[in-house]
Amino acid sequence: MNHARRIWELLLPLGPYRRQGVYTAGELGAEGEALDGVGDALAELEREVMLDTAEGEGLEAYESLLAHRPVAGTPAARRAALSALLRIGGDSFTLAAINDNLRGCGINAAVSETGRVGVVEVRFPDVPGIPEGFEQLRKIVEEILPCHLQVEYVYWYITWGMVEEKFGTWETLGEGDWNWEEIEKMVR
Repeated sequence: MNHARRIWELLLPLGPYRRQGVYTAGELGAEGEALDGVGDALAELEREVMLDTAEGEGLEAYESLLAHRPVAGTPAARRAALSALLRIGGDSFTLAAINDNLRGCGINAAVSETGRVGVVEVRFPDVPGIPEGFEQLRKIVEEILPCHLQVEYVYWYITWGMVEEKFGTWETLGEGDWNWEEIEKMVR
């Protein structure tokens, strides 16, 4: 129901509004249209101010609070990443909390202790080789990790044994028209 109709129904019990003439209908229509516009603007503002529902301008505003934009493409992934980054606080430096924050940021990385004091390893478990956009990922990871820790990045590469296990024979591998990067992504 639009606002013009609601106003008319509220004013109906009053005498002058019982018969809706051209002037009355125009007046109530204009006022109702203005209120509809305000209602739409307030609904959009309410959506954008809440991190859980923000889609455009609201996400941009939250991201402007941070040094780096999260590594995420869709609005839902951006909201999850921002939520993870904004909950980093003084008690967010346990291994589980750090890994949760990295996952929340959309970074496919895992931090583990090395057994050496002050040294941690960062691995990219589902990405063979050095991940795309590594420099941006490195900056974000190092901002999330406590600054007193030395970070060692560990990469993995596929082996011929992994390729043979995936494809069975070299003939099967030869039937496909794949380059090495495509094969790397198929073998995990």
